Amino acid sequence: MADFLLIHGSCHGAWCWRDLIPQLERLGHSGRAIDLPSHGSDPTPIADVTLDNCRDAVLSAVSPQTIVVGHSWGGYPISAAAESNPNAMRALIYLCAYVPQDGLSMVQMRRLSPRQTIGDAVEKSADALSYSVRPDKVQELFYHDCPAETVPYALARLCPQAIAPQETPLPLTSRFTQVPKAYIRATHDRTIPTEYQEQMSHNAPKGMRRTIDSSHSPFFAQPRKLAEILDDLARGLPTPQ
Repeated sequence: MADFLLIHGSCHGAWCWRDLIPQLERLGHSGRAIDLPSHGSDPTPIADVTLDNCRDAVLSAVSPQTIVVGHSWGGYPISAAAESNPNAMRALIYLCAYVPQDGLSMVQMRRLSPRQTIGDAVEKSADALSYSVRPDKVQELFYHDCPAETVPYALARLCPQAIAPQETPLPLTSRFTQVPKAYIRATHDRTIPTEYQEQMSHNAPKGMRRTIDSSHSPFFAQPRKLAEILDDLARGLPTPQ
């Protein structure tokens, strides 16, 4: 049995893992999800959100036996956690997520993509501290292949995303590289181009790379299949001491 900690992406929260956790449990694993600062039930004001306190939220929820799954922007906090304390977790799994390059912020990583997909789908707040996804763009950007009820469920819960942590560069050292990694690429992703995911997936060994024929939200589109992929990857990881 593996212990999975699930870290959401921009504008989401622990709620987005609703359908995946029961599927992981069906396979004998434990699945836990947390809200990053200012998301879900976390009360942190947007002005106070930093990459460091996102990192610390991850570190406070892991043990050396934990496999940390980061979705989309969630790849940054989990990477920062591994850089800070590589012995704190068993492994990292990137789910259609950004894998940082040394010294680059997530915003810089996004700009390196061969295609820009967000366009006019997001709107910056009046105080320029956060952005939100336009409701009329949510389905095509995140959930185009998900069950019909996904969109109203998500629209009721999506929240503003603090900009500051995504503009913060993340220096990486050998501490980060020593943590085992895997990557799951979504082949029909309209948020992070799948060919860019393929490029970033090379941070994981070839045997620890998988694909899923899904949108940016496989936890809603194909939770059973995603759980099976996570189960398979967990079996290929080094056994925790």
